[in-house]
Amino acid sequence: MAQLRKLGRPTAHRNAMLRNLTTSLLRHGRIETTVTRAKETKRMAEKMITLGKRGDLHARRQALAYIYDEDVVTKLFEELAPKYADRNGGYTRVLKLGQRSGDGAEIAIIELV
Repeated sequence: MAQLRKLGRPTAHRNAMLRNLTTSLLRHGRIETTVTRAKETKRMAEKMITLGKRGDLHARRQALAYIYDEDVVTKLFEELAPKYADRNGGYTRVLKLGQRSGDGAEIAIIELV
């Protein structure tokens, strides 16, 4: 099984942060965060889009269990999933921007392709 990055957070905080980042990415289509957070968000966002492509009731309930906002789940199943129907993975891209001026952390943009 693949290892999850701990991101310097307790488990509950890390899971909540990744859920928030995934929800924001699916809502806005593009967010700016650190590189390691972007890579973890990419994993979960791609799983959510795959659920949207399945399109059945069980997949919708699984997505609702992870994504905070029902409107985002509706957008995922009605707009985003049909857009990626002919694509087998690779729904997101991570673009590195450089370092943040405050603490020197590597910053990246994660966006839907």
